[in-house]
Amino acid sequence: MIARLALPLLLLLPACSAEPELTPAEKAAAAKVPGAPPGGPAEIALEDASPSSVRTEDALIDFAYDYPREAAAIAKLAALLDRDREVKREALIAAARRDQASAAAHGHAYNTNSHLQRWERVANTPRFLSLSAEIETYSGGAHGMQTFDALIWDRNRGVRLSPLDLFASGEAFDRAVNADLCAGIERAKKAKGILWSREDGGVFSECPSASAQTVWLGSSDGRHLDRLTVAIAPYEVGPYAEGSYRIDLPMTAALVHAVKPDFAREFRPLR
Repeated sequence: MIARLALPLLLLLPACSAEPELTPAEKAAAAKVPGAPPGGPAEIALEDASPSSVRTEDALIDFAYDYPREAAAIAKLAALLDRDREVKREALIAAARRDQASAAAHGHAYNTNSHLQRWERVANTPRFLSLSAEIETYSGGAHGMQTFDALIWDRNRGVRLSPLDLFASGEAFDRAVNADLCAGIERAKKAKGILWSREDGGVFSECPSASAQTVWLGSSDGRHLDRLTVAIAPYEVGPYAEGSYRIDLPMTAALVHAVKPDFAREFRPLR
């Protein structure tokens, strides 16, 4: 199963991708959630929390869904992720049963369907917990598929947001980052020996809009959002054999200017 689901190596390691341990700055920030004194409930909840991991592997399905202790420490977020996990598990079982019945009816061997999803911490600031997810699925055919997801938990409001919810609009976000994204894709392809022309009219010649991809927001100081990665799934900018891309982009003043006023103080430009 692992061999079947294996995807081509990613071209770039993301600067703001999740790390297994909190940095000292993030540990300090996590204990200073607005309204919570040092050593108060927020810090205690994080220390007491454990990562949540569920795995079901049998002849019908291979299902895994994990999230980190930073998410488990937030009751509302943990409940939301638990619901999402159950919905996806039930959907996988239903689809797998249909595929299994179809295979039997046509005299074919059934290949176990899978959904493997892992949420990881990208940043943990006083206001936001930023998570990234990598998802591998298989439902028959020559190979599996990789996709991505992202979420931002806003502690001030107690709600889940998408990264783009922090910006005035998708168009404003694109205006601030699309030129850097296209240049980043070109560099990533060149590093793999792929010449990418945006003028040849080919299937993958068009540079995608950043807002149509998965955006991960990170932090270098544990207090501000100042790191950005755009995750691009296979087939978006190249054939499956190229795999997925993670393009690190600068947190520019123009990008911070595109942030909604309510969130502007949470960002810090680095260029």
